[in-house]
Order: sequence, then structure tokens, then C-alpha cells
Amino acid sequence: MSTIIENIRKYGLLVITVLVANTIAASAETTLEKIKQTGKVTVGTEAAFPPFEFVEDGKIVGYGKDILDTIVADLGVELNQLDLPWQGILPGVLAGKFDFVATSVTIKPDRAKKYAFTVPIAEGTTWIMKRKGDTSVMSVEDMAGKVVGTQLASGNEAASRAFEEDLKAKGLGGFGELKLFTSYPEVTLALANGTLDVAVQNLPNLAVIIQKQPDLFELVGPITDTSYLAWVTRPEDTDLRDYLSDQILKMRDSGKIDELQDKWFGFKMKIPGDGYLPEGAL
Repeated sequence: MSTIIENIRKYGLLVITVLVANTIAASAETTLEKIKQTGKVTVGTEAAFPPFEFVEDGKIVGYGKDILDTIVADLGVELNQLDLPWQGILPGVLAGKFDFVATSVTIKPDRAKKYAFTVPIAEGTTWIMKRKGDTSVMSVEDMAGKVVGTQLASGNEAASRAFEEDLKAKGLGGFGELKLFTSYPEVTLALANGTLDVAVQNLPNLAVIIQKQPDLFELVGPITDTSYLAWVTRPEDTDLRDYLSDQILKMRDSGKIDELQDKWFGFKMKIPGDGYLPEGAL
């Protein structure tokens, strides 16, 4: 009899604990309040975007991870960082699979009407890279007729397609082929082995690749105007977005962002506090 009573007490307490935790989460009016009340935050990351986020020795590291760790420390909560393919990141946050996106998302007009963007964490202008010494690609217009590669469903895919239309409008013709890959490291490998003539990616990432492999690759030029990379929340979570932006700006103003950019990129990028969102943005 005593064993039965002990089990009732034990499992009854467990049920009560679960009910209380669920009640706390349900009573939170916003995602930010839920994070603070539960003491946990879950974020979506694509850890295949060095040096922003990538896996090293089994752990997610990088420029974005360092920013995230600083913010999580300010919140004083436990971090659950999911490593997901890029193609599932933005749909995942809208579906409520995690609290916000802590991976680098290019700010674009169509996205800015659907997601709440934080202030930028870095420049995200789209450039092209070629194999060093390839004289067949001397300017961005030489992409006409070439095999071009970038990441599937990325801002750089959209930028590539838009630039191809510009080439056609100028009478230069389109690409020979646009190859799309699951991740950017695959794009770089394909360029190195000759599967591609041109790789399309964001300037900071390409600059770091060239720093590490100066004898293999070189930059050619931009195919978009200056753009920026940021994190996003669901459209209704503007208080969470504003909190994240405030923390990023505090890091900028204290010089912490400069330190992290020197650490991961070897150069500094402007972090604007305004003027980075397109018209009609949330």
C-alpha cells in the first residue's frame, strides 16, 4: 500500500509540474514573454554558412553564434539551437517550430513584408567569385553563357535570376546554366573542381573564402546594390524583433560587433540603425 501511495505522490507531482509549465507557456502573451517565463529559447540556424554559422568539432560556431550567445546571456535562458537546411528555415519560423531565426537572411522587399527583420548584423551584397586566373570571366557581364551556381531558395538565387534577365535585356544572352545546391560549401567545391564557372554568394562569405584560399579563387564584382543580412521573427513578434535589434545595436555601440567582425572576417562592416528596410516592411 505504501508503494502505491508513493507512486501516486510521485507521478501526481509530475503531472502537476507539467500542467504548471504548460499553463505558464499558454499564459504568455508573446513569444518574448514565453521565452522569459519558461527560461528557454529555441532558434533555427543553418550551420553551413561560414563564417556566420558552421559546425566545428561537433559544435555550432561563428560570428552569428557569438552574437546569439551574448543575447542569450542577457536573457538568462537556456538555448536550444536547431541546425536545419536553409530551405526549411523561413517556413519553419512561420510554422512556430522555433522562436526566431538566428541565421543570416538577406533583407529583400518580398521577405520584409512577410517577416519581421532585426537590424542588420552584416553586409549581404551579392557578388560573384571565379577560379583564379580564369580570363573568360573578367566582369559580371561575362556570366552570360557560363555555368553559374548558388544556393537553392536563397536571396542569391533570386539575385542571380534577376541579373540573368538584365543580361538578356542587354542582348548578351542568359547563363549557360544555373545550378542550385543545398548549401554554399557545395557551391564553393563545385567551383573549385570546375563544375561551375562562377559562384554567387554574399560578399563577406566570399571574402573569407579568398582569404583562406587566395591561390584558388578571386572576386569579380557585385550583381546587386548594397544589401544587408539580418535575423527574423514571426510578423506578430515585433517585441522580440525589437529586443534583438536593441541588443545588436548595444553590441555595435560598445565595439563588441567590431571585435567579432575582426575575429571572423578580418575586416569591419557597417551596421546601420535605420534605412535598411525596404518600403512596406513590417
